[in-house]
Amino acid sequence: MPGPLVYYIRHGETDWNVEWRLQGARDIALNDKGRMQAAHCGDVLRGLLERDARDPHSLDYVCSPLGRTRATMELVRTGVALPAEGYRIEQNLTEISFGDWEGFTLDELALRDNEAVLRRDKDKWNFLPPGGESYQQLMVRVAGWYATLSRDAVVVAHGGTARALFAHLGHYDPATAAQESIEQGVVYLLSEGKLARFA
Repeated sequence: MPGPLVYYIRHGETDWNVEWRLQGARDIALNDKGRMQAAHCGDVLRGLLERDARDPHSLDYVCSPLGRTRATMELVRTGVALPAEGYRIEQNLTEISFGDWEGFTLDELALRDNEAVLRRDKDKWNFLPPGGESYQQLMVRVAGWYATLSRDAVVVAHGGTARALFAHLGHYDPATAAQESIEQGVVYLLSEGKLARFA
C-alpha cells in the first residue's frame, strides 16, 4: 500500500541562497523574495486543495525546526486560511549538515581544499564534509521520519531533505537525486508512485 501523499515545499529564498553559501543547519532568515515565494506557495497549495476538494484541516503540517522553514510554513498556512501556528516541528527534516563547510561557497572552499571539492563533485551522494553528513546519512533520517507519517501532509523543509526523500521514494537513483535542483516558490506533490511540480 502506498505511503501518505506529501505536499512538499522548500523554504523561500535567503540571502545565503543568493550568494550560493552552504547553509545546512545555520539559521538564516528569509529575504523579501523568499517571503513572496512562501506566500505564493500558499496560493498554489490552496488551488491544489480546491481542485481536489480537500479540506486543509484534514492534512498534517510538518516543518523543519529552522527559522526559514517555520516562516515559510506560517505564510503557507495563512494562504490556505489556517492560523499561522498549528504545525509540528520535526528534527529529522533539518537540512543536511555541511559541518565545517557551512557559511562558505564552493568556490571559497576550492581555494582551501580543492581536492575535497573535487571528491564531492565525483560522488555527491556519499561525500562526507568535515564535521558534516552525507546524503546517504540524511536519507536514513528522512526515511525514518517518513515512516512515521500516518496521513497526507504539507511539509516545509529544504533542498537537501527533498533530494533524500526523492531517492527514498524511488523517484531518482541516489546519484541523480543528489544533483537534482529543488526549486523555491514551488509545491511538489509526491508519494511512492507520484511526483509532480506546481508553480
